[in-house]
Amino acid sequence: MTKLAIIGGGAAGMMASVFAARRGLEVHVYEKNEKLGKKLYITGKGRCNLTNACHMEELFAAVRSNPKFLYSAFYGFTNQDVIDFFEQEGLALKTERGGRVFPQSDRSADVLDTLHRAMKKAGVRIHLNTEVKRIYKSEGRFCIEPAAQPPVWADAVFVATGGISYESTGSTGDGYRFAEKFGLKVTKTCPSLVPFNIREPYVKELQGLALKNVSIRIFDEKRVLYEDFGEMLFTHFGVSGPLILSASSVCAGKIREKELKMILDLKPALSEEQLDNRILREFAAAKNKRFKNVLPAFFPSKLVPVMLALSEIAPDKKISEITKEERQHFLRCMKQLELTITGVRGYNEAIITKGGVSVKEINPATMESKKVPGLYFIGEVLDLDAVTGGFNLQIAWSSAVAAAVNVGG
Repeated sequence: MTKLAIIGGGAAGMMASVFAARRGLEVHVYEKNEKLGKKLYITGKGRCNLTNACHMEELFAAVRSNPKFLYSAFYGFTNQDVIDFFEQEGLALKTERGGRVFPQSDRSADVLDTLHRAMKKAGVRIHLNTEVKRIYKSEGRFCIEPAAQPPVWADAVFVATGGISYESTGSTGDGYRFAEKFGLKVTKTCPSLVPFNIREPYVKELQGLALKNVSIRIFDEKRVLYEDFGEMLFTHFGVSGPLILSASSVCAGKIREKELKMILDLKPALSEEQLDNRILREFAAAKNKRFKNVLPAFFPSKLVPVMLALSEIAPDKKISEITKEERQHFLRCMKQLELTITGVRGYNEAIITKGGVSVKEINPATMESKKVPGLYFIGEVLDLDAVTGGFNLQIAWSSAVAAAVNVGG
């Protein structure tokens, strides 16, 4: 019987263990933490957005690094296969806006329980509090050396250790070190799906303000690096939220080199002409009011003082006295609110790590190392990443199953 050692009990490691054990392999999962799936537990703000129910072309479009590498894996275990797996294991699911798939209970713990039950049922042997320090190959087999425990031998190894993001969950770059010891290339890493630091001091006044249906454009000088529409959140240091996190998957590397300009459109559904007409209507209905008393018609209360300052219109000025030039400057503040991105937050606030084990070193159909037979890399440890919306977990599930159905064949 083929003995398989899986290093890391996160999303990829857990899923791989189920499919490999179902094929009759002797599967051991080595997890450094006291429980499995610590990062999965906090995914989606504790709700676990476990995949996205979109068409396959959208799935590939959501992948930012090396989407072509995933062709075989995605088609081998699709997003519908993920949904079917969890439902067949007894977990009720629901699909929300943007195709995001969650457990009906909104509890990531239920996703973990489902995987854990499937592992137990398949006969997977789980070793908690077991940190693997070294892996080497000798005479066709692998020796796994856990800290303060006797070494163990296996016929094949899956490295499912994740990246460097959320270090408190156990992601400390172990997989990169294992790969390099075996002579595999690891590409440059950086935090991704991560909030931005913003220079403008007034963002602190907006802390906690969530904006829906806004759009952003991020510029590298005159070139647009990223633009999209959605939800964002102001924080004490800058901006976060789905729109910003997805932007970081494109811009994080560039932001580490230089400051970038972000233009926020607070009213993207309206053209400048349409917005001007709306302003004129509001002003006409309140021509004897003071400017500061009309702003709540346009903005949430927390945003009013900031927009009042940016408009450069005297707060007590009567609406009827506002000039065309002042009105148009006010309009531009809404349509072209400029923010300066000074950097990204660190790995501890990054949902994923961009970069990792080079996919050029890996067989895309099986996730096996081209240089070291029997050594596989799955999940976030690979140089694969996607935008928010369940796509990164889909990469974990698909790469895990690709390896599990091919190992020991």
